[in-house]
Amino acid sequence: MKMWMARMYPTYEPNTLLVSNGLSSMGFAVPGAIAAKLARPDRRVLAATGDGAFLMNSQELETAVRENIPITVLIWDDSAYGLIEWKMDLDMGTSSHVKFGNPDFVKYAESFGARGYRVGSADELLPTLRKALADDAVSVITVPVDYSHNLRLTDKLGELTDPF
Repeated sequence: MKMWMARMYPTYEPNTLLVSNGLSSMGFAVPGAIAAKLARPDRRVLAATGDGAFLMNSQELETAVRENIPITVLIWDDSAYGLIEWKMDLDMGTSSHVKFGNPDFVKYAESFGARGYRVGSADELLPTLRKALADDAVSVITVPVDYSHNLRLTDKLGELTDPF
């Protein structure tokens, strides 16, 4: 998810796409979105995150609900650590120990008092995003993704290399 957003998401103003890149810390999206909303309460804030990273700090939904900090969280759900799997496939031609099970993210969001949405097809994404971003509430959208396109993205953008 991070690579797709960093490479393909268009930005038109500075500081409108925040990516925790340094050590690629997972779990940044939800607390980062809360901080962004506190810093810019006049702006709509979307946290785009993979399912594995979301689960690392997902309890912060409760903080956002309790403190009435309306953010929207978009979870890219592939039941795996997608970037790690992509890197393993590139480096070794195979991957291991990157798959896991997920909760029902809609029910999970609702258990904290947030709104939950599930997108079933690509044509549902934009209307669901618009609705969630228009809500004056904490909203979670879960979207199934197929990361089999990752290697095609690598081919299109050139070989990914390690700086070390």
